Amino acid sequence: MTQTDKAIQDYYYPDYFAQCYGCGRLNAHGHHVRTFWVGEETVSTFVPEPYHTAIPGYVYGGLIASIIDCHGTGTAAAAAYRAAGREMDTDPRLRFLTASLRVDYLKPTPLGPPLELRGQIKEIKGRKITVGITLSAEGTVCVRAELLAVQVPEEYITNLIGG
Repeated sequence: MTQTDKAIQDYYYPDYFAQCYGCGRLNAHGHHVRTFWVGEETVSTFVPEPYHTAIPGYVYGGLIASIIDCHGTGTAAAAAYRAAGREMDTDPRLRFLTASLRVDYLKPTPLGPPLELRGQIKEIKGRKITVGITLSAEGTVCVRAELLAVQVPEEYITNLIGG
């Protein structure tokens, strides 16, 4: 399977699910993380701006955690649809929130090159999905993370959309 033109986050509907600071396509000030299936893993690329500095030449760790968070919850949503044999634009909508996030900063992440995030599904257990994520710069893994995502209850989504 190859990458498609439509990111996982492009399926976030209705529009209030597209407001996230990290991945919301409708948030004018956000990071606009876009996650794609590539084979059995997910991939995002993010280019940090000069103002994402921790110390000169390196990316701020909070930004790294933020983009990992959005890549991971997007990956969880896509995995849930896959596991159910469903297309991502079908109802009921499956959305996930982060229950826990462990981030291990292995090396300072350089500011300048594109950052590549890769996600692998480690476990699907009911409404919980565990995603392993790496963040690399120029082929060097700088960060490893594990995210536990929990499915948003359908009644919460129904209340939001007024259904």
